[in-house]
Amino acid sequence: MRRRSLLLATPALAAGGASWSLPPAQLKFPGDHGAHPAFRTEWWYVTGQARAGEREFGFQVTFFRSRIDGTQDMTSRFAAKQLLFAHAALTDVQGRKLWHDQRIAREGFDVASAARDDTRVRLRDWSLVRGPQHYLAHAVAADFALDLRCAPTQPVILQGAQGLSRKGPLPQQASYYYSQPQLAVAGAITLRGQRFEVTGKAWLDHEWSDEYLAPEAVGWDWIGMNLDDGSALTAFRLRKADGSPLWSGGSFRSPKGGGLYIFSPGEVDFSPQRHWTSPLSQAVYPVEWIVRTPADFYTVRAVIDNQELDSRNSTGAIYWEGLSDLLDSNGRHVGRGYLEMTGYAQRLRM
Repeated sequence: MRRRSLLLATPALAAGGASWSLPPAQLKFPGDHGAHPAFRTEWWYVTGQARAGEREFGFQVTFFRSRIDGTQDMTSRFAAKQLLFAHAALTDVQGRKLWHDQRIAREGFDVASAARDDTRVRLRDWSLVRGPQHYLAHAVAADFALDLRCAPTQPVILQGAQGLSRKGPLPQQASYYYSQPQLAVAGAITLRGQRFEVTGKAWLDHEWSDEYLAPEAVGWDWIGMNLDDGSALTAFRLRKADGSPLWSGGSFRSPKGGGLYIFSPGEVDFSPQRHWTSPLSQAVYPVEWIVRTPADFYTVRAVIDNQELDSRNSTGAIYWEGLSDLLDSNGRHVGRGYLEMTGYAQRLRM
């Protein structure tokens, strides 16, 4: 739901506009791979695992777009009608360390752009571009760089009702949402001057909405997992302030793009098993979960505990997002992907 990294703006940026129910999804590609600037919030979210010999990494590249309602009628070229944010992160498994960076800019002036006809998002020297054969993800930070090709091996998953994904008890609390699991990764990761030629697997989420969070929601827990047999698992829940679930959902698709099962509210349960306290924010995150779904009871276990990201210089949030292992109900390792947890350091505002 990375969402998807899904961490947009301060209350002032997100305020304004009326609420209404989204119509049924009729997603059409390649157009819906592109930006939807009439909607308040949007993100393209790529996470994955990569390997170079015995060296293992997790990576994240996320671009966010936020529509500023109060500036839409302004005629000045300097009016900030759309803001673009970007996050990039690298988990060095052997080094037991997370590296991350962030960007923010208004759209325009050849600095930041989000194309409407396909995935072509750019913020200065960072970019995510969809081509005929693969997505190209490029981000250069102070201590690391990502230059990765992520090639689809399966069709997209239309989450929810054919791409319309409910996120709360009211119909307007919803998003248009699709996922591209089991992306084949190749390219290069550079860490503190050392370049690694890598291969691996990735997951892409693209989501856009006008009203994502119910007023009583403080954040969410989300997983996107590529299973070793080719299956794909999504599960999420939105939480109230007391930690109880407000809404849940997800999906499971069997190997090689086969049968798809969409989870109904109440069919997903997140039960924390082990916690870690951040020395930066003092937030207490569950870094091991049992996640009950109609597909199986899974254990989700962080590869390293400290994968907290401080994005107060861009989206304004502190959140946990990191590479995690997936074990089935028999304790067998069956996959790997990303766990995202928001609203633990402070209430998430969108």
